[in-house]
Amino acid sequence: MVAVDLPSGVDADTGRVEGPTVRADVTVCFGTGKPGLFIDPGAEYAGRVVQADIGLGPALPAPRLEAAGGADVAALLPRPARTDDKYRRGVLGVAAGSPAYPGAAVLCTGGALRTGAGMVRYLGEEAVAARVLDRWPEAVAGPADPGARVAAWVIGPGRGTGEAAAEELAGVLGGGAPVLADADATTLIARGAVDPAERRAPTLLTPHAGELARMIGTDREEVEERRLEHVERAADRFGCTVLLKGATTLVATPGRPVAADTAGTPLLATAGSGDVLSGIAGALLATGLDPHEAALCAARLHGRAAALARDGAPISATDLWEGIPRAVLEARKEGEGGEAGE
Repeated sequence: MVAVDLPSGVDADTGRVEGPTVRADVTVCFGTGKPGLFIDPGAEYAGRVVQADIGLGPALPAPRLEAAGGADVAALLPRPARTDDKYRRGVLGVAAGSPAYPGAAVLCTGGALRTGAGMVRYLGEEAVAARVLDRWPEAVAGPADPGARVAAWVIGPGRGTGEAAAEELAGVLGGGAPVLADADATTLIARGAVDPAERRAPTLLTPHAGELARMIGTDREEVEERRLEHVERAADRFGCTVLLKGATTLVATPGRPVAADTAGTPLLATAGSGDVLSGIAGALLATGLDPHEAALCAARLHGRAAALARDGAPISATDLWEGIPRAVLEARKEGEGGEAGE
């Protein structure tokens, strides 16, 4: 089944699907792709999207949405220089995990280390730190400290939503380092404990649809039906970059086209995979990428790591650790003109 420009029944601008809809194996776009082809639920009906250039480029308006591939990511990924040391490669502070959820700390730390962070400083309770060091002896551990000297932060996964977690989040956001806020941190933001809009330093929020709905005061179903509209709304509301997780991941930053990740896979629908994503993106923030670039690269590497880790077989979140270096190498090869991943 081949669709021309757009499968009938898919909204071209939003990806919303209503009524009978064509489910295509391939959609051929003349000129450029429509946003609805890269956003769920419409992306599910588009199949493989193929571009056919017919010379419309000069007449096209500025894009609302961009779909990045491996070569785009390769151009952004930092490459260590001969003169780099661990500090120049970026020190990431990880405020994740708790005695109730120690795995979040281990998963996030592993994602950061396998992405190439120069150092990961785990900051949390001693019992959790012991679990982190048991799996990742190269990490450095210490007690929770919002004022720790790091190049960037990841905060929130498995951290809890109590008073101590809220105070820690306020302290981290009050500093000048880039911050990625995920999971429990987004819940605290939704409750009004802190407001990232008051911050000037780079900030990246990484909610799933339910978390985003709470943050902007709507229903999860509304977010799922109009993902592009709501991720843009959240980015404008909080004045920062928002990565909306899902089958098609969207990255929105005020004043820039939304970026859609095309490497998503159902293999990522497993507990803990979001903690690894936070580690990947946090490592890229620590190396100096801005939040939009770090989110875009992280989403691509995350999806490709899932596909590469076990050659398409089912995975758990810890399998992503093995897939991340393979995904980085694949992106670099694609950037050099080699074969791209599917």
